[in-house]
Amino acid sequence: MLKFEHPLTEKVRIHLRVETLMRQLHKSAKFESPLDDQIFFRSLFDLMDLFEQIHVKSELTKELEKQKLLFRGWANVPGVDQSLLNRVLNDIEGNFREVMAAERFGQSLKEDRFLSTIRQRFSLPGGHCCFDLPSLHYWQHLPLEKRMIDVNRWLKTLTPLHNALELLLKLLRETGRYKPQIARNGFYQSDANDANILRLEIPSDLGVYPMISGHKNRFVIKFMRFDSGAAYTQDVEFSLAVC
Repeated sequence: MLKFEHPLTEKVRIHLRVETLMRQLHKSAKFESPLDDQIFFRSLFDLMDLFEQIHVKSELTKELEKQKLLFRGWANVPGVDQSLLNRVLNDIEGNFREVMAAERFGQSLKEDRFLSTIRQRFSLPGGHCCFDLPSLHYWQHLPLEKRMIDVNRWLKTLTPLHNALELLLKLLRETGRYKPQIARNGFYQSDANDANILRLEIPSDLGVYPMISGHKNRFVIKFMRFDSGAAYTQDVEFSLAVC
């Protein structure tokens, strides 16, 4: 079963991109593969570029505040698990305080001498060769424990972002439940009712993928053949969660 996600608002689009980069960052930080250091620095620099374009901290605090107000509206409502509700509210409040107390995301990374030395060259095609970046080449051959000291220091500056974003996207995703749907002749459209994310589960043996367009109030899904890129004209049974 293949899983796809598609954002229906620009804010969620940015959050999903940051989440993807953070996952790449943490996975490659284990340096289990010879190419992990390249993935790590590329993900880190992509995040830094994003932080310079968008004030992610401000957007994240706004969304956490919105979630806090939303969940507070369930207080003392009959049938609602109040202990669970209080735990969720405490998690939101704790992450909100951490994000508010944090520096602007990426500020310490931007001021790091080593990162600033290699960042510009790293964006060039093949620019991470040893003759382009001898300092990186030296760093790559340091003992793992010394490299991990640097890595943990860099990642620590992103901990408030990582924790808050993980919680926010978890809350958004849990607002929708998968339901079986049928795309007639490979086409499906529906109202979204102020939604944030579409989540799809598609049988992998169909050989199709979804092309999705829309916004928070309406969306369209068109299934395409992977082998040819042409529109799929048969019915597609899939599961859809509108979150």
